Amino acid sequence: MAATDLVVAMTGASGTPYGVRLLETLMGAGKTVHLVISPAGAQVIQQELDRKIDLEHFHLSDLLGNKASPRPQGEGSGVRVPGQLIYHDYRNFMAGIASGSFLTAGMVICPCSSGTVAAIAHGLSQNLIHRAADVHLKEKRRLILVPRETPMSVVQLRNLTICAEVGAVVLPASPGFYTKPQSLDDAINFIVGRICDQLGVEHQLFKRWSEK
Repeated sequence: MAATDLVVAMTGASGTPYGVRLLETLMGAGKTVHLVISPAGAQVIQQELDRKIDLEHFHLSDLLGNKASPRPQGEGSGVRVPGQLIYHDYRNFMAGIASGSFLTAGMVICPCSSGTVAAIAHGLSQNLIHRAADVHLKEKRRLILVPRETPMSVVQLRNLTICAEVGAVVLPASPGFYTKPQSLDDAINFIVGRICDQLGVEHQLFKRWSEK
């Protein structure tokens, strides 16, 4: 098994357009992505994007709409579509990504709720997202947390600090404006591009500093 697979999780924080664009970008780059969505994440997806996700009978087209690949997609838990997407139920601790022996090139939680940060900071593997994150930390693999909460309490800041101290990358969903964004899509692309930079995935989502 090549250590090129990536794990993406979406939890119950505002910012689901970032997670959806990240999936589109990674799959467009030919990456195999293991996707996990929490129940609260599904609720926020419906609230922010008007897209209803059935976590027990997952269809990628429900999440990506007309941007989903016309090829057969991963549906149900553990279904593999080579070079594309593997969906895992958030309760399935038998999934490969729950084990350190399953090789990956990194994990992103986007958006990452404060509750998820707290669970990771204190080692509470209450679902597959928490467990996969714990695995990435213990195996010293790239773990990227994308919180969007504002303002943050001292408790939230301390939990993020703990995660950073043990090796996670804290990448707040704070778009830059030196790229002179002309639309909401531009702001979303900036954050997704910065995530891809951390993963070593090439992209053309924004112009870099000093680029004309």
